[in-house]
Amino acid sequence: MKNLLLVSLILLPASVLGDCTCEPEDEDRNKALALKYKLAAIASILVASAIGVCLPVAGKRVPALSPERSFFFIVKAFAAGVILSTGFIHVLPDAFESLTSPCLSDHPWGDFPFAGFIAMLSAVGTLMVDTYATSYYQRRAGAKAEMGGADEEEAVVPFHTHATHGHAHGSLSLELDSGETELLRHRVISQVLELGIIVHSVIIGIALGASESPKTIRPLIAALTFHQFFEGIGLGGCITQAKFNTRAVAIMALFFSITTPMGIAVGIGISNIYSETSPTALIVEGVFNAASAGILIYMALVDLLSADFMSPKLQSNGKLQLGANVSLLIGAGCMSLLAKWA
Repeated sequence: MKNLLLVSLILLPASVLGDCTCEPEDEDRNKALALKYKLAAIASILVASAIGVCLPVAGKRVPALSPERSFFFIVKAFAAGVILSTGFIHVLPDAFESLTSPCLSDHPWGDFPFAGFIAMLSAVGTLMVDTYATSYYQRRAGAKAEMGGADEEEAVVPFHTHATHGHAHGSLSLELDSGETELLRHRVISQVLELGIIVHSVIIGIALGASESPKTIRPLIAALTFHQFFEGIGLGGCITQAKFNTRAVAIMALFFSITTPMGIAVGIGISNIYSETSPTALIVEGVFNAASAGILIYMALVDLLSADFMSPKLQSNGKLQLGANVSLLIGAGCMSLLAKWA
């Protein structure tokens, strides 16, 4: 018995290492059938992405979905949960898997947790961009208010006392400055969030398009369709609050909708030369996934959840707090469940 145990302990590492091969898995390869599934995936994901991102934008015409209404907070909390789960459950584990693959050399990839490090740098970088962009817009809005204030004061002094006018104008300037700064901040948030989502979408699109296994592609179609639909709702909510003009909204919605299908098309084009176990592919996928995860996690926690959950509207309404928390958990739970298939 002792000898058997000793032999088992000796052979266990060898058996584990034997499973870690850099050769592509022997899948049920069927290029013709796989291509049909890929084309179906392009159509399905394109439609789901477009509906998801356009739903909150078109919903601004519906009073119940107005950003000022309580229901909008519920929807946005659900979408934030989806984005948070995407970062933690889908993207970051993929980054760790790629950058810790046995197909990569032990030095330097085995010496340091690069995936977590890149995600951290990405989150800090997003914070810096967020901070500098917001402060820049605040200074610009303040300069505009001062210039406008000087002109207005010269025009209305003959009709008002200087003290009265100065007080009224000062209050108006602060109010306008605050409103413009908040609007510009929403615009920064929506653009940075779209960048993080697009990076991740390209990676998953290429991976699906390069696969030649119908068994692998089939469950991914449904999973990625729901995945893009939920992410689209989150991005669409941010775009709605940013109040872009129609042209800018159309461009942002279009880019989000076509990114994953374009990734699939690229994957189809390179499927003959692409190897998911090659060191170059693993490093590129791992680095971009880690960077995307950092962006998504930061945006979900800081710009979406913290901003709404600490707002006076939600803090003063117990029912709205409960609804937002439940919606957040449902959104995170639904997206986490999809990790079983994608």
